[in-house]
Amino acid sequence: MSTGLVYDPRFLDHHTGAAHPERPQRLQAILQRLHRDGLWERLVHLPATPAPSQWVLAVHDAGYLGRIRSACRRGSRFIDVADSAICADSYEVALLAAGGALAAVDAVMQGRVDNAFCALRPPGHHAERDASMGFCLLNNVAIAAEYLLQRYGLKRVAIVDFDVHHGNGTQHIFEDRAQVLFISLHEHPSFLYPGTGFAWERGRGPGKGYTLNQPIEPGAGDDVYQALFELRVVPAIDAFQPQFILLSAGFDAGEHDPLAHLMLTAAGFDRLTRRLMQLAAHHCDGNLISCLEGGYDLRALAECVAGHIGCLLAEPGQDPLMAIKAGL
Repeated sequence: MSTGLVYDPRFLDHHTGAAHPERPQRLQAILQRLHRDGLWERLVHLPATPAPSQWVLAVHDAGYLGRIRSACRRGSRFIDVADSAICADSYEVALLAAGGALAAVDAVMQGRVDNAFCALRPPGHHAERDASMGFCLLNNVAIAAEYLLQRYGLKRVAIVDFDVHHGNGTQHIFEDRAQVLFISLHEHPSFLYPGTGFAWERGRGPGKGYTLNQPIEPGAGDDVYQALFELRVVPAIDAFQPQFILLSAGFDAGEHDPLAHLMLTAAGFDRLTRRLMQLAAHHCDGNLISCLEGGYDLRALAECVAGHIGCLLAEPGQDPLMAIKAGL
């Protein structure tokens, strides 16, 4: 498989403070692991450019964008909530991250790569249409989905969010739309931020039934994830028949993550990735893009992302380690 990588050193210019979980060292750890494992050279490197305002405004309110820009210019330390830390460069970096997701869409849709991983900062899935939450400024995956619908004329896009925290921003942006199937597997909202994502949240109006939330009890690991995925996620995707699959790829459901209480292993993330690739191969010619969300233990994050990318490089059903060794 041909896998694209979106990364730009300017993503490191979004400074959040030394004690903040979402810090530049996350991407540095990932890059070091990709080089160590020989994956960096196997990837097609896709340059990022700032997302045009047309596509950002398709998802976010103009007033919200103005508030972020103004807050960064005047030196504010956060926007809307204290955990959404910002610096002078954060608005421009957020535009670049969103543009990176669009670059990945173009590369896949134009046949230059089979799939892609976007190593983005800041993350996006908590960002609402008009507000920042949970470290997120612009909703990268939502912008990519809207771009697929409008720029490429697709009718059905699936977003699968396996970050340990519910993707409230993505859900709320699309909850009244039938063109986007939003699926979120996350720790039960009774125990974890942001307190949304109950199973009864299924969308509204024309979008009723196109939101699928799968809360997971604390302490659950690989077996529970695999069973729920086959029971709930696979039938939903099969029924929807997406033309493209986008992943909000958070690795904070892992057993070593400090911000949550689930126990997914690196091997469990690999199985999840391989199954999603099989679904993409079956429904949409393999069209799949993965955008980094959470994951806050540096060593575990780097290991899980390397495994995830190894799976993307492999043919569906192929052992990713064999693909890496073979130079595929």
